[in-house]
Amino acid sequence: MSTKKKIPEPVQRPKQAETKTTEFAFGRQNYRLLLIGLAFIFIGFLLMIGGGSDDPNVFNDKIFSFRRITLAPILILVGFIIEIFAIMRKTKEG
Repeated sequence: MSTKKKIPEPVQRPKQAETKTTEFAFGRQNYRLLLIGLAFIFIGFLLMIGGGSDDPNVFNDKIFSFRRITLAPILILVGFIIEIFAIMRKTKEG
């Protein structure tokens, strides 16, 4: 009484699966816009630095300069708008 186990034949995969390419969520232009937006945000925060006083008993009114009150927040807001646009922008398929 010999029982031979039947060996299953190897499954052949379709050739299409072998040549499948990976697609990224964003295109090259999206990543470029993301980096530009991050640069705007970074520059905005750099412009806000400083304006304090070394002596706590002396008030320094440089903290209320145009650069810190107006320019830096505008740059940061523009950076966030660019970031949102870069994320929402669809890549061209082709």
